[in-house]
Amino acid sequence: MPNTSGNSYALTTFCPIRNGHHGEIPNYALTRKKLQELPDNEGSPMARVDNTYLARFYILDDAIFNSYPSDLDKLQSKYLVFTSNFHGDLDTYLTGMWNSISADIQQIWADCVGFDTVNSAQSFIEYIKKCQLYTTFFFNGSTDESLQEQLKSLFLKQEFSKFVFAHQGVPAKQLLSDFKEFIAWSKPKVLSAPTWKAGACSLDGICKN
Repeated sequence: MPNTSGNSYALTTFCPIRNGHHGEIPNYALTRKKLQELPDNEGSPMARVDNTYLARFYILDDAIFNSYPSDLDKLQSKYLVFTSNFHGDLDTYLTGMWNSISADIQQIWADCVGFDTVNSAQSFIEYIKKCQLYTTFFFNGSTDESLQEQLKSLFLKQEFSKFVFAHQGVPAKQLLSDFKEFIAWSKPKVLSAPTWKAGACSLDGICKN
């Protein structure tokens, strides 16, 4: 089924950028500059959007026709492309996205055609659906669980591996005692903490109580 795989959803949107300038800067160039200035990893606005497995923004300038010899298809507009793989349904995800980062959304999409009418979660949903392309291509491998569950699983996998490595040859009595302490600290059944922060890519990305 297009866009969905189990509980996962693949969103792809092509939003045309208005032709024109801000002073001497073309609208598409200003949009690209905004994207380049977005923080990475856990600082990214998308890290604040629940259940985002992966998200990417880029500017599409032109399209190459795949033949030989290849020709350049001149597009009438530059496009802001937004792709996201996430857990859940589209309307719920976009509502959460608007409620979490509406200021960032308004800045990123400011120069896109028709975005001037977007001022609420519902109008954002309607706008994104107008720009949406159907896809069956997912960028990330997912266990089909919520992001919170996946982050906890990755955290436990890493921390337990460290525990095993550090306890090679430890006497059974000490091993049992330390393992009980590990379980008390890691709280396997508590998803909220300790766990990985959304977007974290370094060893200091652990979210603790």
